[in-house]
Amino acid sequence: MLDSISVGMAGLNAFSQAIKVIGNNTANMNTPGFKGSTLQFGDLVTAGSQPGSTGFASTGAGVDTFNTIVNFKAGDLRQTGNDLDLAVNGQGFFMLKNDAGDTAYTRDGQFQFDDKGVLINSSDKSVVQGLDASGHVGNIDLTGLRINPPKASVNVSFTGNLSSAATDQTVSGINVLDASGTTHELSIKLTSDAPTTPGSWQVSVLDGTTEIGTGTLLFTNGTPDPANSKISVNYTPPGQPLMALTLDLGTNVTSYATGNLSTLAFASQDGYQAGSISKLSFDATGFLNIEYSNGQSAKGKQIALARFDSDDSLVASGDNQFRASGAESPQVGAAQAGGFGALQSGYIEYSNVDLTSEFGDLVIMQRGYQASSQIVSTANEMIEQLFSMKGK
Repeated sequence: MLDSISVGMAGLNAFSQAIKVIGNNTANMNTPGFKGSTLQFGDLVTAGSQPGSTGFASTGAGVDTFNTIVNFKAGDLRQTGNDLDLAVNGQGFFMLKNDAGDTAYTRDGQFQFDDKGVLINSSDKSVVQGLDASGHVGNIDLTGLRINPPKASVNVSFTGNLSSAATDQTVSGINVLDASGTTHELSIKLTSDAPTTPGSWQVSVLDGTTEIGTGTLLFTNGTPDPANSKISVNYTPPGQPLMALTLDLGTNVTSYATGNLSTLAFASQDGYQAGSISKLSFDATGFLNIEYSNGQSAKGKQIALARFDSDDSLVASGDNQFRASGAESPQVGAAQAGGFGALQSGYIEYSNVDLTSEFGDLVIMQRGYQASSQIVSTANEMIEQLFSMKGK
């Protein structure tokens, strides 16, 4: 009967541990990147000799518990609206490195850039690992990427119709940018060579009243001659290096008779001013995409992903993270390559806990706990009856 109490107590302890695991799963049902666990049960056996027998017989001694098994099945992906939130759609773990240099692995992709421009994990501030152009693992930062430098104008485009009946035409408001991003307003003056050379125009490029270059523009039957539709000039703004400008007066320009009315006008130029970061996001392959206020964009480093031959090599370490339990080194690569999944920016992978299954298991464990408690109570009553009989 004392053995029966021991068996019942083993059951109480085992089912209590199982309920604890279920409770932990349920409590983390909305924890990003959380992986549910199940408790392993094993029977206890005591070997002993039977009276009057030369052999040995084993009798059950209750139940024991071993390690918990982590279910690494992917959880649901939910949209967050934050472009720096990332989810892996497929295989792979994000790699994090703490101040001590230890590496952890997670499916929780809640990331942000700190005040130093380094991509970190939002929960414990560990540094997210990425790949450089050579494939080396390191930090992902904004070094040299916070500002997009200005670019001087090179190509200047025009649009509209230059009336073939007019004798001259002036187009002003031609804004170009120098290497520092400063705007300079130029103008062009066109003078017809008709009737000497019909369709031919002499072009003078002006900075204020200063002529900085000239060229010849030629139309045939109202359409520009490709060989004589662009004017190239060298312009040196005050205090700035020389700019080689090409004025395109052919692509979207015509010359038909419309009286003295011309619609020729400045259309665009390809220079831009300095720009600051306006948006940060990651593409499906893990590259950092940077958009600037000047309309330009750039790419940064790539998110590194890791995976193990067996997920059993990982043990939970808290903060939605796992650490390698043995000497096995992970395979490191990039999204959508080498079997790794794709990244989804603006999404988070939530817990893979199935609440219906957990509640079903909870009922079973509760019944087991109650049954084990009943065994202890029954064995205790039998002992009390035995002592009562002895006392009589």
